[in-house]
Amino acid sequence: MKHVGAAVAEKMMPNLSPLTGEPLDRADAERLAGVLKALADPARLRLLSLIQSSPDGEACVCDLTAPLGLSQPTVSHHLRILTEAQLLEREKRGVWAFYRLVPSAIGAVAELLTPPRKRGGRKTR
Repeated sequence: MKHVGAAVAEKMMPNLSPLTGEPLDRADAERLAGVLKALADPARLRLLSLIQSSPDGEACVCDLTAPLGLSQPTVSHHLRILTEAQLLEREKRGVWAFYRLVPSAIGAVAELLTPPRKRGGRKTR
């Protein structure tokens, strides 16, 4: 599964950070914007947090509705958006679907938003 997650992160994320000083091309900017849109919702951020902090690192919709205070269809909608953004993986087991984070995708987002370290250490005045 780790190799699958890494391949997904490479496919969905641009190779360059918007903070490197190099301009992103249109396709890379659109892919990154789609992922950031998926993250830019309080309920979806809470879902990621709830799933990651669950004992097995995964959860089904039935585990997530009460903590969020949202209906099952609303939670399913948010999970679908996160899955389409390739931030979550979905595994069907019988009638239940279980969700877990794609660590490489989350790491790729964090890396893209972290400015590169300045070369040569700290500036002196």
